[in-house]
This record gives sequence, C-alpha cells and structure tokens, in this order.
Amino acid sequence: MNIPSSITTMLAGILLTLISIWVGQNHGLMPVQASEAAPLIDGLFNTMMTIGTGLFLLVMGVILIAVFKFRRQPGDETDGSPVHGNIPLEILWTSIPAVIVLGLAIYSFEVYTQIGGLNPMEHSVAHGQPTHQMATMSGAAIAAPLPSSEAGMQQLVADAAPDGTQAEGAIPGGVIQKENGPETSITSGVGSMPGAKDPSKEFVIQANGLQYAWIFTYPASGVVAGELHVPVGREVLLNISASDVIHAFWVPEFRLKQDAVPGQPTELRFTPNRIGEYPVICAELCGPYHGAMRTKVIAESPADFAAWVEEQKVASADGLEQALAVNPAAKAPDEFLAPYVDRLGIPPEMLRQLHSDAGKASHHVSAS
Repeated sequence: MNIPSSITTMLAGILLTLISIWVGQNHGLMPVQASEAAPLIDGLFNTMMTIGTGLFLLVMGVILIAVFKFRRQPGDETDGSPVHGNIPLEILWTSIPAVIVLGLAIYSFEVYTQIGGLNPMEHSVAHGQPTHQMATMSGAAIAAPLPSSEAGMQQLVADAAPDGTQAEGAIPGGVIQKENGPETSITSGVGSMPGAKDPSKEFVIQANGLQYAWIFTYPASGVVAGELHVPVGREVLLNISASDVIHAFWVPEFRLKQDAVPGQPTELRFTPNRIGEYPVICAELCGPYHGAMRTKVIAESPADFAAWVEEQKVASADGLEQALAVNPAAKAPDEFLAPYVDRLGIPPEMLRQLHSDAGKASHHVSAS
C-alpha cells in the first residue's frame, strides 16, 4: 500500500514538531531557577532551543534524503538535469528565517523590557538626586552614614587630631564621598520590571569588583563581607563598581549578568526566590587569575539573614576593639616592639639600652 506523499509529509511535520517541543522543554542545560527573572530568561531560551532543534532536524533530514535518494546509480553515466534556480523555494527559505528572526527579536525585546534593561534613566544614580552621603576609609570598603548638614560634616572632619590620632566616633581616613550623587554618565541596570520598582522596599547593597575578589557593603548596617548574603523574597538593588579593570557580576542561577566598569556606575536588580548557595562568577577576562575570581551568593530566609547581619556586627565590633587595643600610637616604643623582639631573639635589656643611648644622643645634639 502506497501512502500519499502529502500524508507522509504531514506525519513527518507532526513528528518533527513534537520532537522539537520535547527537546526544547526538557534539554536540562540550565541550572536551577533562583530568581524571579529566571523563568523569563528560560522561556526565551527554551523557545530558541525548540526552533533550533526543529531547524536542525529539518535541514539534516533533507540532506540525508537527498544523499540517499538522489545518489548516483550504478552504470548511470548521464548528466543531471540543468537547474538554474527555483524562485518559490528561494522565497520560502528566505521568508521563514526572516519571520523566525523577527519573532525572536520581538520576544527578546519584551523579556529585556520586563527585566528593566531598557530603562537606564529610571535608576536612582542616573537621576543625580543625592539621597545620603557616605564616609569611607581610603583603600578599604568601609562605609558609614554622614551628617546631612554642612556644620556636621565640618565637625566630623575636625574630629581627627593633629597628631594623626582620631577622636572617638571619628571616621578613619577622612575621605568623603557622595553616594547616589550627580553623575555625568547614565547608569545601566537590569533585573526587574521598571513599573514594579518600590524604592521603599528594595534592599541596597554595594558591590565592588577588584582583582580578584568581590567586596560587598551593606550601607544600612555597615557590614562588609566577601560573600553576598541576601534575603529570599525581597528585591535587591546591587550597585556595582570596579576599582581597577572591567569585571562582570554573573550568577547563572539568577540568569543575570552585569558589567562592573571603572568610573561607570551600574546596577543589578533581582529578587531571589529559592534558598541556597550559588556561585558568583566574573564573566569578563580581568587578568591572569580571572578564573579564580569566584565567590558565592547565599539566599536565605529573612530570619537567617537577620541573624547573619547581627553576627557580622558583633564580629566587626570585636575586631574594632582589638584594633584599638593594639593602636601603635598609644604604645611606647619598647611596648610596640616587644613582639618583634621576642620573635627575633633580641634581649630586652639590649633594646632598652639602645633606646636610652638614642635618647641621650638626641639630647646632646639639641643642647649643642
């Protein structure tokens, strides 16, 4: 029984469609979805995977059929029929890819709009409206809020004593910068639906990339960490900067990536919705140890996150007390050098004698 070619073609088309849809939805190539933006990205990827699988099977099927059906038969020495073109076929294989590309462009545009990628001017840094000011210690990722008045800022700077020591409560380093102040460039960012942004509910974190690590600062609590801890179910605003070269903050489970450009503020918005630990990877070649620039983001329940913040505050306070206890400005020379004397095996009597001789020599020079 001969099956009509039209029915065969229809059955082949149905089989091709079913296989493509199954592969597109069950490929297993993506990691777990850990943010609200992940399903949007996966939907686009699955669509492209479905179309790509169908096109691959169609093209390879036509090639295999042509190879076997139209192969040269034994004893056939004749030439093939002269074919100079097929206008309907050329229109078909031009129009179908054009429609596919146009459809994917519209779909991807919609997804990119939903995650906020086409609204850079709506971000707080780009608006140039200063919200608060920060004081930082030069060379370190330490931040604390500053007074809003000019008199308060002058008093804060004056807290540093002339001898280099600092009064209680003073900010180390005296370096003052404005956070969310006027910028000459547009801040770019992705991660959430622009219309759904609520500044009162977003959780702000500063992320600074440098060779070869990430430093995360929590302005609301003053916590500084090398790992990113975030509460599940709350929108996070990650203000990203770079200290040296271009880096990229990438969390595959969030399906989001944002560059960290020196001198160009960027931001990333995301809402984690799955508890777990996920890798943070630098996705821009930033130097010979680029591959080792990895840390992790820990998405945890609000209660666990609050407990972690309190632990970090206690640890920071203990570290500060220890640092103040060994402040070299408050120690005599022999007290400061005592640990090094023991390590080098120098007798304490010799050290005191040297110190005494140096004092006598200095007094003699000043008297003469």
